[in-house]
Amino acid sequence: MYRDPADAIAEKFHCDVHFLEQLNPGKTKSIKPGNQLRVPNVEPFEWGAVKDLKPGSELDTPAANDLPDEPDKTPEQQPSQNPSPSTASSPAMPSVKIDTKTNMLTVFEADKLVAAYPVTIGSAQTASPIGDWHVRAISEMPRFRWDEQMLKHGQRSGHFYMLPPGPRSPVGVLWIALNKKGIGIHGTATPDTIGHSVSHGCIRLTNWDVVHLAERVKVGTPVSIH
Repeated sequence: MYRDPADAIAEKFHCDVHFLEQLNPGKTKSIKPGNQLRVPNVEPFEWGAVKDLKPGSELDTPAANDLPDEPDKTPEQQPSQNPSPSTASSPAMPSVKIDTKTNMLTVFEADKLVAAYPVTIGSAQTASPIGDWHVRAISEMPRFRWDEQMLKHGQRSGHFYMLPPGPRSPVGVLWIALNKKGIGIHGTATPDTIGHSVSHGCIRLTNWDVVHLAERVKVGTPVSIH
């Protein structure tokens, strides 16, 4: 859950508690019903509505970041390069491009840019995996396997904690798993860090942005990290 009313109100209106305090000097420490606050003029984000999303394949695993490696597909399992007439006229598969130099994630439909979001990428020690991947599964309100050895050195250990789901989970309200073990595109508990810090290899967005992203992608969507 949220830390206090100010934390919940800040995320609802796409900002952090520091900016909310700047808009309302001296009013955010003891918010009570009936208080009036100044907030950014944006579409409110309701984290409870995340449960109503139907983003695709749910993760059958105790924690979002604990998927086993995806087995290599046989030639018979590979998608056809020559779509049938019934699929040729269907909408083009969206694609996601992540620029590790500019900390931006962009979504394309055919050659048209339809969305762009600021992100946080991995550090030099636990870098985001450069290459071409795809969306393997999507899960709302995920649990998270917190393993210090994995987060710091990329090596899984037997000493870990299973953290419960919620908007203040380290992976926020939604996890978009890639076909790379332990790597996903996800939300965050600290929206003020987006674009300014480093992750442990994953691609991190604000909770309100990752929900919008999940509405645009699906299982199989190609993801390029470069």
